[in-house]
Amino acid sequence: MFTIGDFARYGRVSPRMLRHYDAIGLLTPDRTDPATGYRLYGAAQLARLNRIIALKDLGFTLQQVGAVLDERVGPEELRGMLRLRRAELTEAVAAASARLTRVEARLRSIESEGHMPADDVVIRAVPAVRVAELTGTAASYQPEDIGPVIGPLYDRMFPLLEGAGLRPTGPGIARYEDAPEGGGAIVVHAGVTVSAPVGAVGDTEVRVVELPPFEAATIVHRGAMDDVLSTTHTLARWLDANGYRSTGYSREVNLECPPDRESWVTELQEPVTKA
Repeated sequence: MFTIGDFARYGRVSPRMLRHYDAIGLLTPDRTDPATGYRLYGAAQLARLNRIIALKDLGFTLQQVGAVLDERVGPEELRGMLRLRRAELTEAVAAASARLTRVEARLRSIESEGHMPADDVVIRAVPAVRVAELTGTAASYQPEDIGPVIGPLYDRMFPLLEGAGLRPTGPGIARYEDAPEGGGAIVVHAGVTVSAPVGAVGDTEVRVVELPPFEAATIVHRGAMDDVLSTTHTLARWLDANGYRSTGYSREVNLECPPDRESWVTELQEPVTKA
């Protein structure tokens, strides 16, 4: 028999945790000394303790662990629990990866502070253009809020255009404006250049609109749009240093969009006026 201290050491847990397992009926000692109240464990109980630790490591609650160990959960239900846990972990990994991308973008932005290469920004007149577009609403102008909105809009739009017999004639153009409800939300317009009459595209949600010409400060961003902050910061610093003021949100013109998002080439077109 093992004392609680020895059993905890062999099982790589704390005595406090063993007392908790005992209190909830998950792992009770083989016997308790009636004179001292000391808990005593048998060597065979190490197998149950190891299963508890393994199931906890998979993310199951102690209640779920108890149900599995006491065979109150059948094989099919256990498979379902594991599939759900896999989906939760996959989502957590994706969220952590997105946060890592934003951290790296922030670091690059900080490291580039004070560096404003003049040849990166060009002031030019952007002509009027006709685009077919779908719209949605994002919580903010941050890349992590825009990405989950604009991607599905483009995924929906292209099949609708194809079904209506309308082919793109130029690059994709994304644009933004403040949402009517305020609170920092923005309306996301996912568009693509077309040659078609202004108005609805058949009986779909897609609309063709004419975007007016404007004067823009332009800069080219290379890489995924999740990593666009360093480029927008470079543009903002250039505007401040050269006496320009932004008059709205940037348009994003998709010059190259290969499957590898890190190889994307996007022109940012910021509407400006002299300060």
